[in-house]
Amino acid sequence: MSQSQYAIMRFAKYKGPEISSIEAHNERTKEKYASNPDIDCSRSKYNFHLIEPPQRYRAEAERQISVAGCRTRTDSVRVVEVLFTATPEVFKGKKLPEVRRYFEEVLCFFEQYQSRETIISAVVHMDEKTPHMHLSFVPLTADGRLSAKEIVGNKKKLTWWQDKFWEHMVQKYPDLERGESASQTGRDHIPPRIFKEMTRLNKQRQKLEELLTGIGPLNSKKRAAEISKLLDGYIPAVEKMHTQLKKYNVAFTETATENKQLKKKAAELEQSLEAATKTSVLKELRDAQLRHDYEDALALLERIPKEVLDEFRRPKAAQRTAEL
Repeated sequence: MSQSQYAIMRFAKYKGPEISSIEAHNERTKEKYASNPDIDCSRSKYNFHLIEPPQRYRAEAERQISVAGCRTRTDSVRVVEVLFTATPEVFKGKKLPEVRRYFEEVLCFFEQYQSRETIISAVVHMDEKTPHMHLSFVPLTADGRLSAKEIVGNKKKLTWWQDKFWEHMVQKYPDLERGESASQTGRDHIPPRIFKEMTRLNKQRQKLEELLTGIGPLNSKKRAAEISKLLDGYIPAVEKMHTQLKKYNVAFTETATENKQLKKKAAELEQSLEAATKTSVLKELRDAQLRHDYEDALALLERIPKEVLDEFRRPKAAQRTAEL
């Protein structure tokens, strides 16, 4: 039985400092990508641009905004990034020129609704598991206003985008099926990297739990030092996860309240649900598990004994002196 094939389009809005982070990822300006083990740097030479950035993303965004005469606030969305890709089956067996044609067709679609002049960069990554394009643009309307809200829109507009995208792409790729938009599933898209980061955080949590479980009067000083060392990475990781989950708060609020219903649905999947619905429900369960794992990570901090936290808070220089 052949796998379903979907064209995929996701929007993300960026206001300020984070624009540099997406630029570093998209343009591959880092030497190492420890946070994303899926990147195979030996294949980065196959990445290509359909539109090359004329300068740094933030600088180009500010230039366009200035030329348009738009007033901005600190919380104004200056760059919108669209991730374009497809399920792996779409690219299976295709060589680089065929993959390029797919993304050229994607760009052709997008330019029907957003001026090419507002696009800062359109770069295709071939060095991860599935080819995908990061298209970054300044959300300027046809009449020169800065309005990501008008362009990207609400749930209704996002559904419109998905409809138009599928209608365009299916003409050249007739096997494509209409995918679910975030508005249909009631979920914001959660990037795979967040699940990977949570997996790493879970491993750190399990190690901390082992150390805490075995702590006692005879080994408390040694264990406190070990735990303190682990906390150097664990606490920033928990804080980073909190920031990322906050960004996808709508999804987590809903999955938390629906968790019991989702588990019941999951038990019935094999017998009673269509394949598309099955995929959607399993995604919801996975999102709920992510929230649960984060809460476990946070709860662990509450269990750390005072003497261990005191050890962690000691200046690092003092700790090194004590060790010598």
